[in-house]
Amino acid sequence: MIPLPKRLIAELLGTFWLVLGGCGSAVFAAAVPDLGIGYAGVALAFGLTVLTMAYGLGHISGAHFNPAVTVGVWVGGRFPAGEIIPYIIAQVIGAVLAALLIYWIASGQPGYSLAPNGLAVNGFGELSPHGYGLGSALVTEIVMTFGFLIVILGVTDERAPARFAPLAIGLALTLIHLISIPITNTSVNPARSTGPALVVGGLALQQVWLFWVAPIVGAALAGVVYRLAFSASAPRSEG
Repeated sequence: MIPLPKRLIAELLGTFWLVLGGCGSAVFAAAVPDLGIGYAGVALAFGLTVLTMAYGLGHISGAHFNPAVTVGVWVGGRFPAGEIIPYIIAQVIGAVLAALLIYWIASGQPGYSLAPNGLAVNGFGELSPHGYGLGSALVTEIVMTFGFLIVILGVTDERAPARFAPLAIGLALTLIHLISIPITNTSVNPARSTGPALVVGGLALQQVWLFWVAPIVGAALAGVVYRLAFSASAPRSEG
């Protein structure tokens, strides 16, 4: 067993990389005139952050990089309750550090302003990229996180093919972003939402509650469903 302090450092670094790569791509590369990567590029960037760090650090900490994932795998019976809070603290610290770095780099551009979406914050209503309301945002984040955790629990099941989990998880996160960036800027990760919101403040910080509640609800539901329906001890159909 890897000692807890080493696993926490891995979670901090992995979450830092996720926010730096994902939110950084949105801030620095998405809106470049004629050459911007757009929503598809940002979606791919988020997927690549998880894929690369899951291969790089997954054998150390399990590569959660997301409080909702930590809660989901605990509900699914694969993570000790006593380590949930330390993991979440490490993840949030990594996200905040990445958001601060993005802001510092972006501030080097003449005329840069920390507008509501200046750090790719998550939000609904005024902060939604296309004006989606609270109800749409809530349902989207619950469903997207539910699907994400079903993929994670499935590909990390001891019965699943080995070595392909990071690829499947990274592609799942890319797909999730392709679907939901227009709605909430895509969270499915409370730490990813908290880092930029703390730096931006204002309405972004007021709305961050949704991006804790909805992902954790979705992840917990997935943990329950997978444990009851698909665990090795679950009844199997003979038909």
